[in-house]
Amino acid sequence: MAHLSADAVDLTVVVPAYNEEQRLRPTLDAIRRHLDASGRYPKWELIVVDDGSTDGTAAIVQEVAAADPRVRLLGSGDGLESPYTGNHGKGHAVRMGVLASRGRYVLLADADLATPIEELDALQDRLDEGHSAAIGSRAHPEARIEVRQHPARRALGQAGNRLIRALAVPGVRDTQCGFKLFDGDRARAAFGRSRLDGWGIDIEILRMFRRARWSISEVPVRWAHQTGSKIRALDYARVLADLARVRLYALGERLRPADRLALTLFLLGAVWLYKGLWMGPNHRYISDSGQDQNQWEWFFSVTAHNVGHLDNPLFTHLQNAPLGVNLMANTVMLGLSVPLAPVTALFGPGVTWALVLTGGLAGTAAAWYWLLVRRFVTSRLAAALGAALAAFAPPMISHANAHPNFAVLFMIPLIVDRLLRLCDRETARPVRDGVTLGLLLTYQIFLGEEPLLIACMAMLLFAVGYAAMRPSVARAALVPLGRGLGVALAVSLPLLAYPLYWQFFGDQSYHGLPHGPQGNSPRALVEFAGRSLAGDEATADRLAVNRTEQNAFFGWPLLALAAALLAALWQDVRVRALGFTAFVMGLLSLGRTIPLPWTDRELPGPWRLFADLPGLDSILESRLAMAAAPVLGILLALGCDRLAGNQDGVVRFAGWVAVVTALLPIVPTAYPTTDRTPVPSFIADGTWRSYVPRGRTLVPVPVPSAAGAEALHWQTTADLGFAIPQGYFVGPWGPDKIGVYGAVPRPTSSLLSQVRDTGLVPAIGPQQRQDALTDLAYWHAGALVLPPQPSDGALRETLKQLLGQPGEWVGGVWVWRLGG
Repeated sequence: MAHLSADAVDLTVVVPAYNEEQRLRPTLDAIRRHLDASGRYPKWELIVVDDGSTDGTAAIVQEVAAADPRVRLLGSGDGLESPYTGNHGKGHAVRMGVLASRGRYVLLADADLATPIEELDALQDRLDEGHSAAIGSRAHPEARIEVRQHPARRALGQAGNRLIRALAVPGVRDTQCGFKLFDGDRARAAFGRSRLDGWGIDIEILRMFRRARWSISEVPVRWAHQTGSKIRALDYARVLADLARVRLYALGERLRPADRLALTLFLLGAVWLYKGLWMGPNHRYISDSGQDQNQWEWFFSVTAHNVGHLDNPLFTHLQNAPLGVNLMANTVMLGLSVPLAPVTALFGPGVTWALVLTGGLAGTAAAWYWLLVRRFVTSRLAAALGAALAAFAPPMISHANAHPNFAVLFMIPLIVDRLLRLCDRETARPVRDGVTLGLLLTYQIFLGEEPLLIACMAMLLFAVGYAAMRPSVARAALVPLGRGLGVALAVSLPLLAYPLYWQFFGDQSYHGLPHGPQGNSPRALVEFAGRSLAGDEATADRLAVNRTEQNAFFGWPLLALAAALLAALWQDVRVRALGFTAFVMGLLSLGRTIPLPWTDRELPGPWRLFADLPGLDSILESRLAMAAAPVLGILLALGCDRLAGNQDGVVRFAGWVAVVTALLPIVPTAYPTTDRTPVPSFIADGTWRSYVPRGRTLVPVPVPSAAGAEALHWQTTADLGFAIPQGYFVGPWGPDKIGVYGAVPRPTSSLLSQVRDTGLVPAIGPQQRQDALTDLAYWHAGALVLPPQPSDGALRETLKQLLGQPGEWVGGVWVWRLGG
């Protein structure tokens, strides 16, 4: 207890007030009478903080204070300037009152005295027993509720309290009751650090007391709902917003300078990688992304469109008219595209695209860093290096060209942490941890299902390897883990039931997405990626399907370091299980057959045992090697942590040289970008509206496909004002509804693609003309649009013969108006 000043008092009562002229005088009189009669507080003061009232609140306090100098007014009418003047919120008023207090004890009471002042004695008894705070509780089983709230208000309050208990102040039934007694010095210390001005300050202060290990006692009290309450339904939402801020503030307080430096470097690294994109997000294109940037920007746009128009976010008719596209069955990343819909609407899909990629990489690194510090290492440098490898490894950088669903993986470390918690029977809380795990899994489904499936395979392998070496530990973990997984399923399945039903059985759903043999070459494991510092683009291109599928390319120095770490840390069971996981996932990534380098011979690969199983038949098997990135990151962190504590200077120097030698060659280079092809003015200035009647489609030539999806950029530029046939998406093919990229081609779209590829005008007869009329009617075409491109002369002549009329040159394109 700090030394009290000479003018200290035994008790300070702080009453925040805003427009309380109708209720305040009886409250002040009741408080004064009780304090004078109790005898427990020879010296007391009563501070009323007027929070910018516009009625006679200040005048009432001034009148009482004139008769009793123990009553003080802060705020309007007290002659003081800011920060007391103006309406700032209850939290601000309470903070000002506490900081101005002189009491050994500080009581907070509401202006309506919903909890009678006589309840102070019960709170004081708890502080006399040694507690630092005693808070009135309406939720305590022994509380006496004399006048209840409206059922809806009561339900909102109870729901909010449950959430607060779960996320901020576990064990406290009622954080929001306005009747609280504190040790004065500790109250002034806590309120001096508080930041919230709203109703959520109660949460913030109690959380501070908990973190400081200052004892809190919850006391049942009498309570009666008072008419004229200042809390409205919207305030409950504000309390929840304050709860989120409390969590963020608490995170900031826990961060060490090293943590802040690591997170800053992760963000700066991601910004540097995408610096070309950020130079003009809506006008720059990642060179190695193929048609995927067009597709992803369209995904972000159509999600924002659906959200803004309150349409079904799982489906759209804007592509593949008239059939449409099942968005849940495509990688739309609703977990980000929905919350970022306002960003897309205000700033364009290019900004959302850059934000998701940049923030996703940095966020993934931050999440792995958090897990490593929490579960594996003490050295912040070790954690930073391991997290950087997990998030910025070559396969991650490759996918970050165009596949954010494989690069934005910040949920995976959180899922791993929750599973590890469930495996510890001493600390596991199967219900709470299971609920959290269920919510994490649900959200990850809306970010990316395939990376979650690959992560689950890796975690299962780790569990098998660990259990084989520590069977007794594994058996002990089965009960809490099983219960937690059951709770997680009970939480996630109802949330996912409709979206997954729509994905697999809704309009334009499909079954499986065969890719054919797509395993890694063994050489891909030891070579360097094209965008690594030591990489060679030509070598990497020969060993991968394309530049977004360089799924291994860890480089031989890193694999050699990993082998050395396995040998050095072999006694650690976790290390052996991690090594087993990386080896098996790398082996499976070689596919159904394993080509022998520099020969034409092949060996049977283990993936052939799993390739046709439901759920696994859609996985591109070379991607399985991506699971090795976080495994290698954890191994690196463990090794560097051991190295940081080594007292032998020679060993430590040699070890750090080995780490630098292994990591430097795979440092990623910035993504090259180019200026986008300008959108024809026919589209950009809205001229198309005069040619495409409502309900009709605009048909780009050639018809959009996975190989040519620039028309998707036309759509986003035109605010999705028109629909197009076919396009770039995944949809069903044939009676078995097998998944394919793009739509089932129509005769006319196949003919136009042939002309584009060959530059030759084919023979056009009655059948081709009839096919064209049939296809245009099927597409509900309003106009055909041919932009300048290679073979555009042959395409224009082909369309002239098919339609019997020449095109019209308008706004930088050839247009065939097809009428209403």
